Amino acid sequence: MKEQSGVSRRQFLGWAGGGVGAAAMARLVGAQQRFSQELVEEASANLFDRLARAYTLDPKITYLNHGAIGTIPRVVQEAHRRYLDLCETNPWLYMWGGPWARPLESTRERVAAALGCSPQETALIHNTTEAFNLLALGWPLGKGDEVLFSSLNHDGASACWLHQAPKRGFTVKRFDFPVEGIETLSRDALLNLYDAQITKNTKALVFPHVDNHFGVRHPVRELTALARSKGVRFVAVDAAQTVGMLPLSAPELGVDVLATSAHKWLQAPKGLGVLYVRQESQADLHPFWVTWGQEPYQGTARIFEDYGTRNLPAALALGDAVDFQQSIGAEAREDHLHRLWTHARERVAASPKLSWNSPGTWEMGASLFAVGLKEEGAMDAARRLVHQHGVIIRPFAEEGLNALRVSPNAANTVVDLEHFFELVT
Repeated sequence: MKEQSGVSRRQFLGWAGGGVGAAAMARLVGAQQRFSQELVEEASANLFDRLARAYTLDPKITYLNHGAIGTIPRVVQEAHRRYLDLCETNPWLYMWGGPWARPLESTRERVAAALGCSPQETALIHNTTEAFNLLALGWPLGKGDEVLFSSLNHDGASACWLHQAPKRGFTVKRFDFPVEGIETLSRDALLNLYDAQITKNTKALVFPHVDNHFGVRHPVRELTALARSKGVRFVAVDAAQTVGMLPLSAPELGVDVLATSAHKWLQAPKGLGVLYVRQESQADLHPFWVTWGQEPYQGTARIFEDYGTRNLPAALALGDAVDFQQSIGAEAREDHLHRLWTHARERVAASPKLSWNSPGTWEMGASLFAVGLKEEGAMDAARRLVHQHGVIIRPFAEEGLNALRVSPNAANTVVDLEHFFELVT
């Protein structure tokens, strides 16, 4: 876009930057150094003592619903506020000028490192739903092509295909995932299930790494290899429930696309997402919105976030959220979540009022599980828990399921789970 004088906005900012830009950069560096110092001070404490006081939750709340929306650590909230305050001292400069260009790329680099991939394969988007709409619009699919997914898919990874199919000519095959006996589900059984559904017309396979109802962990690498062996061209994974919960390396999984919503387990400001697009697959995908960034960013996933003005303070805080998660350590986090899962599994097994409606092994499960209720409706129980006791969970009362979904994060403890179980047994 040109100014009335014929000088582009970016050219003018380049000329006007000078001392203003240097001062702006210095102020940002100061804000980031303050975050780093606070994070080091936090990290010097015992890990779980630190996590217990790291958040700003109402002390009357027992929060066990990270699978829906996560909590933001206090230190990340404060960093976010500092970036926002700084931005509003001169929004024209910070939003359109150069001072935050490099810090934004630093966020991309830190996110990419957390995914084990290249920054050139990483786009900073709004959420997982955006990623799958991009695929439904941008993958070369047409008449005779089939998109396959199961009933475990989140609507955000499903509705877009159903919406675009009649317009673009491809077909959608949605099969019912057998949830009866899900407790005994094995890796081989899951692979055999998908094997039976893939046909010669299946061109795209879409599935969750961990689904948001039962917490079924799909063996991504093996399932992707199976799909490739049967001629499936595109594989996309909804990792909204795993990035920040479980360690993973996107390139090692072999998928074309992996997407997550950073407001869940990464505990970043709301309205942020991350998209991984394998370098070899980028040419197969076309962006569905463009401004000025297509030419300079060709050959990178950056073209898929080319939508103009964005919430830069929040995007910078995403990098800090990743740093916070890295300070916990992927292995320590998973060990802790596994212990919570084991405790919950044992508590359910000991109660005649409850049933375990999730996989029975950690290998097939996650820190997201469905506790079935035998004597109380899930919706009534959820209302009672939140209004009378401040316990936040997610009820499911559909398709024969009467359960409360519990999704604890690293800051949760056995005490939190015990509070929940005492109220439902």
